[in-house]
Amino acid sequence: MTHRQRPPTAGGVLFISLEDETGLINVICSRPVWESRRRTALDRAGLLIRGHVERRHGATNLVATRLDPLRIGV
Repeated sequence: MTHRQRPPTAGGVLFISLEDETGLINVICSRPVWESRRRTALDRAGLLIRGHVERRHGATNLVATRLDPLRIGV
């Protein structure tokens, strides 16, 4: 996660930017999604983000429906 933004004009929507070796994607979190998983998103180094991809006006975003901790196990 490179940064989070919650502009006052966004009506409670939070924007998260994720980056890895393949590039950058913006994640859009509605207020209910963010508020229910805020601690997870702030406390964990890795996140599993569930949602759907939205392509509009040349931009690609991931609209989150759930944020979970990323667990890597055996």
